[in-house]
Amino acid sequence: MADEPPHIALVTGASRGLGAAIAHRLAVDGWTVAVNGIVADETTAVAHSIVDAGGSAAPFIADVTDEAAVTAMVDDITSTLGPVTCLVLNATGPQPDGDVDGTGWPETLDELDFFVRSPLIVGTAVLPGMRAAGHGRIVHIDSEVVSKTPANRVAYTTAKAAQVGLARSWAVELAPEGITVNSVAPGFVPVERHDNVAEVHREAYRSTVPMGAMGTAADVAAAVAFFASDEARFITGQRLLVDGGRSLG
Repeated sequence: MADEPPHIALVTGASRGLGAAIAHRLAVDGWTVAVNGIVADETTAVAHSIVDAGGSAAPFIADVTDEAAVTAMVDDITSTLGPVTCLVLNATGPQPDGDVDGTGWPETLDELDFFVRSPLIVGTAVLPGMRAAGHGRIVHIDSEVVSKTPANRVAYTTAKAAQVGLARSWAVELAPEGITVNSVAPGFVPVERHDNVAEVHREAYRSTVPMGAMGTAADVAAAVAFFASDEARFITGQRLLVDGGRSLG
C-alpha cells in the first residue's frame, strides 16, 4: 500500500505567542509544521523546540505582506516538506488605537493591508496544493473585537471584520473542492507582546469575562486543532469565539 501523503501545516506568525502554541499543538496532532516568522532566531527556535519534543517542523522566514516572499516560501515548503494542506493565518501586525476623528483612510488601509491583503496573498499561494490534494483546511485567527467592539479601535476592528467576511466568502467558494475555511476569534489572551500591559488593565478585562479568568494560548490552539482535524471535515464558514463567554454580555 502506498505511503500516506504528508500532512503539512503552515502557521504564519508562529515565532512566538499564539502562533507558537498553535504550531506546537498541530505537531502533537501529527502535522509537519512549517513555522513562519520574520525574526529568524525566534522562528528557528520554535521549529527546533517542536523537533526536540518529538514533532516534525522546519522554519520558513518570510514577510506575509510581501507577495514575492510568500510565493518563494510556499515553493520552498512544497519542495522540502510537501504541499500545504492546512493553513493557519495567525500573523498579526500593529493594532493602533484611534477614534473616529483620528482615524483616516491611510490608517484604515494599513490595517486592511495586513489583515486582509496578507491572508489573500498566502491563501492564494497555497490553494494550488490543496486543490491538487483534493482537500484542505484554512483557519483564520481573527479577534473578539468583531463581536465585542471596543471604542477607539476603528481601523483594527474594521480590518478584522473584513477578514471575517473574507473567510466566509472563501468557505462558500472552496467547499465544493473539499477545502474548509473557518475562523477562531480569541479574546484577550496574554502572550509575550502583552508583557507591558499593567495588572490593573488585565484585572479590568478579567472582570468582564463570565468565566472569571483569562484564556491561554493553549485554549486558542485547541480550537484551531479541531478545525484542522478530520472531525471537522463537514464544518465550514464558522467562527468560534474563545473568550470565556465575554461576547455574551
